[in-house]
Amino acid sequence: MTHPQTGSAAPTAHPASSLPHQTPGSPATPPAALPQRRTAFAEALDRLRAAAITEPGRLRIIGAVLAALVIAFGAVTAWQMSERTAAADDVLHRSQPLSADAAVIYRSLADANTAAAGGFLVGGEEPADVRKRYEDDIAMAAEKLATAAANSKGSATAGAQIAKLNGLLPEYAERIEAARTYNRQGLPLGGAYLRNANDLMQTQMLPAAEKLYAAEKSRLGADYDDAKSYPWAAIGLGLLVLAVLVWAQRRNYRRTHRVFNPGLVTATATAAAVLLWLLAGHTVAFTALSDSYDNGIRSLNVLNDARISTLQARSNENLTLVARGAVTVPEGRPQAGEDQYDVDYRKQMKALGDGGTDRSGMGSLGEAMHYADDREGRTPLDDAMKAVEEWKKRHKAARDADTQGEYEKALERVIGDGKANGDKPEDGKPEEHPTGEYFDRADKALSKAVKHEQQDFRGAAEDGLGAMTGLPVGAAALAVLGAAGAVLGIGRRLSEYR
Repeated sequence: MTHPQTGSAAPTAHPASSLPHQTPGSPATPPAALPQRRTAFAEALDRLRAAAITEPGRLRIIGAVLAALVIAFGAVTAWQMSERTAAADDVLHRSQPLSADAAVIYRSLADANTAAAGGFLVGGEEPADVRKRYEDDIAMAAEKLATAAANSKGSATAGAQIAKLNGLLPEYAERIEAARTYNRQGLPLGGAYLRNANDLMQTQMLPAAEKLYAAEKSRLGADYDDAKSYPWAAIGLGLLVLAVLVWAQRRNYRRTHRVFNPGLVTATATAAAVLLWLLAGHTVAFTALSDSYDNGIRSLNVLNDARISTLQARSNENLTLVARGAVTVPEGRPQAGEDQYDVDYRKQMKALGDGGTDRSGMGSLGEAMHYADDREGRTPLDDAMKAVEEWKKRHKAARDADTQGEYEKALERVIGDGKANGDKPEDGKPEEHPTGEYFDRADKALSKAVKHEQQDFRGAAEDGLGAMTGLPVGAAALAVLGAAGAVLGIGRRLSEYR
């Protein structure tokens, strides 16, 4: 009898059918594919779909959406109105003052050139008041250039013109001093130096000052556009928030037959308050800023042009007598052979215009009168127009005397002889006032008009800025309150399912 070995067992036999049939030379069978791992987003989406099947899940989704929309509305409103408030503040405290400073630079340079030519006509030692006027103009131009250099960062055009003027101003002053020195000695070379200084002023300095003025006006216009642009994103989002809140409350009413949900009503009220504040505040600001531009900036621009034209005309009038026909219009140009400075004088007077009511070709004085919207603005302009008209008449008389060879008489009609104050000479006829007196009257009247328009601008611009003050912070605070109301309102409904 045969016995199996101890500790061993017979191997278990496997049926042949359980083994895979492998044909020699055939490839191995691949293992079964593992299930693809799902992304977190897909799983979250599935959970959201599952939650949306139940009413509590739907309420949670609605509450989250409402809170997010209200917060987004407040954030966008705060952001857009912060930008517009900053732009309005720049209009009032940065770009307009810089534009005004650029105009002062131009006017100071032109006036300094006028004063230098006027003092030269006196001969010998120029009057102390004329010398002081020149020095004050140069000092003012230097001061405003320093201010512009400190505040015009970011503008390549303004920076280039400021640097150019800072380099040319000492050179111009040096040429004027040389002209004075030779003039005191009675040497004709003084006139050449004066004309050379005038050429530097007319061909380089004033064009640079004009470019600086244009650059600052352009920046002012850009700030106005930013401040006045409507916050369409905030307005559109506000309307969307109100629509969703109304829908949520209607849905709540249809399911519970409860008219009001305190939380949702609070959210709706705050969103409506923000939207109404936004619309009303920006509309008031837009109106005030538009008024400050239409009745302030436009008038100031035209008045600055008028002041510059009067200064240029006076300078050319003086230089006509200084040059005494030495500078004429080149051949091949209109008015060839005529005195160049007298031609330029007529050009500036044409730019001033006659103050007529027809805006086409009426000149800067007439345009300024068109923009003047009250008696305080029109009165100085009326005085300036009358002074300019008298100035034209006396200039014609001075030119007639000069062309007839009566230089001293022409000189007296331009700068006076010290008696042109209403005193009666020996023949009993009243002394004629020189053209310089009417120039001074016109310049003072225009200066008064500029101050009045400056006040109008500041008042309207401050109103525009004030209308937006507090709106960014208020909108953000109300949005937080509205979002809290929406969450609490939905939370109250959710508590009914617990």
